[in-house]
Amino acid sequence: MKVCVIGGGSTYTPELVDGLLRRREQLPITELHLVDIDESRLEILGPLARRMARRAGSDIEIQWGTDRVAGIRDARFVVSQMRVGAMQARERDELLGREFGLIGQETVGVGGFANALRTIPVALSIARDVEAHAPGAILLNFTNPAGLVTEALCRHSNVTTIGLCNVPWSFKMGFARGLGVAPETIELDYVGLNHLSWVRGARIDGIDRIDELVAGMAAMVQRNHDRGGEGREPDWDGSSINLLGAIPNYYLLYYYETAAWVDHQSRHPTRAHEVMEIEARLLEQYRDPGLAEKPKELELRGGAYYSETAAALMADIHSDAGTVHIVNVPNRGAIPGLGNDVVVETSARVTQAGAQALPTAALRPDIDALVRTLKDFELLTVQAAVFGDEDAAMRALLTNPLGPSARNVEAVWRRLQVVHRGWLSKLERS
Repeated sequence: MKVCVIGGGSTYTPELVDGLLRRREQLPITELHLVDIDESRLEILGPLARRMARRAGSDIEIQWGTDRVAGIRDARFVVSQMRVGAMQARERDELLGREFGLIGQETVGVGGFANALRTIPVALSIARDVEAHAPGAILLNFTNPAGLVTEALCRHSNVTTIGLCNVPWSFKMGFARGLGVAPETIELDYVGLNHLSWVRGARIDGIDRIDELVAGMAAMVQRNHDRGGEGREPDWDGSSINLLGAIPNYYLLYYYETAAWVDHQSRHPTRAHEVMEIEARLLEQYRDPGLAEKPKELELRGGAYYSETAAALMADIHSDAGTVHIVNVPNRGAIPGLGNDVVVETSARVTQAGAQALPTAALRPDIDALVRTLKDFELLTVQAAVFGDEDAAMRALLTNPLGPSARNVEAVWRRLQVVHRGWLSKLERS
């Protein structure tokens, strides 16, 4: 079994390698091939991955290189964890929002929009290589904005694609600690889109304990809110959690506490700036020929349980387990009222063929309104990226709740074209 990782030069790679090695009994990988356009990073991450495998007692073959076709050829799984334009592009994404008094973030608002326009054409190019050189392979997409990129792949390629995020796994692990149960005993009613999702239920032995979890989260965030503290990031308070009556994805703060986040970001460095500093330290550690495990500092990079999410999914697909994972897949009627072909983030049954969304209850009106609006934004963004449709691009900005006012849409769009010149494929301004 061969696994190819696109974006293998990422500082996340040791996390993924660690997860694959810990599941090697369930996932008999014979070759792990790291692909990246940055050869200097591969020369650090490739040897580290090889050292990790040897320390674990695994004879898995570790390969790396810049030849994407060579990496993809005959793979069973292709994992995408790339960042088009590297971390410098992420910082431009975050600064673009701030420049116009908007949220500056890599996956939501104008930053997520810019990220998607750069990334979707590359993702579709990778899918074409998979179709040609690894027919039957499953593409696991971690590349942000994960829901939007998965939407484009499901609509405009024939590759079986599953979008992944670490947030659902993090939720389950946190709930298990809070309730004192094993994570695998919890069945979540999880609905929405990537980075726009809610946990509406948490059943254990047939009993839904969501009210207990909501009450516990409300009390916890209220305590944190009351303690305050200079420079703290905007967060939930107890009344907001009780109003929602569900456990919200962290990213919903950008929609529900927009003004507070805009103010906070105006007075603090970008997250991209912080991550670049973390990555510089990580890469220095990765160079150490004595290092053969993921370092503790990798936790600062974010993405907790990334390795668990990816490795567990691959293992269950390989074994045709029929287990349930929370992933990004076409709706196919699972969430009533949403289109059959739109990609949603929800519970899905996993088999050797991929993942099939499981039927659940309709969305509450307030949740439904936000999900539909964001999905319309996503569809317009995909149309813009795939066909070079500039009108669709500007209407996507107008549709996004975190986007500019109508009178500022064109100014934001033209500025985006300037700061990302050379990365926008069919949407380059002549």
